[in-house]
Amino acid sequence: MVSLFKENVKIAFSSIRTQLLRTVLTVFIIAIGIWALVGILTVVSALENTLNSNFASMGSNTFNINQYESTTRNRGGGEAEKINPIISYPEAKAYKDKYEYPLTRTSLSFVATSTAEVKFENEKSDPEITIVGVDEFFTTNSGIQITDGRNFNTFDITNNAYVCLVGSDFVNKGLLKDINPIDKILTVRGAKFKVIGVLKEQGSTFGNNEDLRILIPIQVARSIFSAPNINYTVSTMVDDKEMLEKAVDHATLTMRQIRKLNPVEENNFGISRSDDLVQRIADMTGVLSISAWVIGIITILGSSIALMNIMIVSVTERTREIGVRKSLGAKKSTIAWQFFVETLIIGQFGGILGIILGTLTGYFIALGLEFDFVIPWSAMMAAVITTFIVAVVSGSYPALKASKLDPIEALRYE
Repeated sequence: MVSLFKENVKIAFSSIRTQLLRTVLTVFIIAIGIWALVGILTVVSALENTLNSNFASMGSNTFNINQYESTTRNRGGGEAEKINPIISYPEAKAYKDKYEYPLTRTSLSFVATSTAEVKFENEKSDPEITIVGVDEFFTTNSGIQITDGRNFNTFDITNNAYVCLVGSDFVNKGLLKDINPIDKILTVRGAKFKVIGVLKEQGSTFGNNEDLRILIPIQVARSIFSAPNINYTVSTMVDDKEMLEKAVDHATLTMRQIRKLNPVEENNFGISRSDDLVQRIADMTGVLSISAWVIGIITILGSSIALMNIMIVSVTERTREIGVRKSLGAKKSTIAWQFFVETLIIGQFGGILGIILGTLTGYFIALGLEFDFVIPWSAMMAAVITTFIVAVVSGSYPALKASKLDPIEALRYE
């Protein structure tokens, strides 16, 4: 059996070399379908990995109170857009003081500016640094790790210490490159801050660089950046995931009391849970994956027709060869396997080429869009299975046709 298979492989490669141009074109047609499938699935995987890593950093047991449930709001449809008031500091502070659900930690924060210029000794940065006012629970609730130094403590926040945490870009390629950043002094709007810690690299998403920011105590930030209508973010982490649902209900009730809403009035604020965000990501990427399969299957259908066509032509051209083999005692199954193996080899060549092109395409697209690239093992496996199915479907009829040829008629074929 093994020797017969080896012989069929040799015959298949010999036939492929004889019709090299036609085979190459067929392989490339198959590769186009796999290319489209693997390429799109690779980009989808990179997008899903990036969004999950960013939203998951919020913490799986965390929920935020914001002005709206999401940053995008529905417009149009004949309905007036509902404008929610911002989360002001008195409201955020009142929530933190009143919310007493067990095993929870609440953090207040706000983006003071995203166009700050930072100075270190005689050097200064471009005016693109984001300054965020935070408290001692911000990094914990946000899932941010400290790679060097320490986090804020209660003393820093309570006493409005002029200390700060810096993003990784300051150390890797910014003002503090090639030096020990701890205890160095940075100047922001004339105020001097001592660096006490460095944040773990987070990367950038959709143009927002999370590594070009400085965290400072919230009251210090409020005194330096006194812009009107500052919108605060309230983040609460629940230690026990089983208590998250009830904790959110309690938070909703607390915020409604702070805003003095009547029982019949709708919430004029939004609560976003980290697990809801992850589910939205899964729904979105699921639609993209289905689209990838639809596009890939349509293209692969054309590939199947092309592969079947070349094998039918091959059977026709090799009719006399089939007649000779049958006259020498070759069985129907032997003839069928000969053409079936040839179909499998051509199909797998197309699949391998498509996987390589699709992975490279996905990698460069992910690189250009600043996604976190991951090797698309599932897409590769799907491509291998798909090309095998294509080969089976496309090769069955030609192989069956070849095995049923009458040896006498085949020998008389010109």
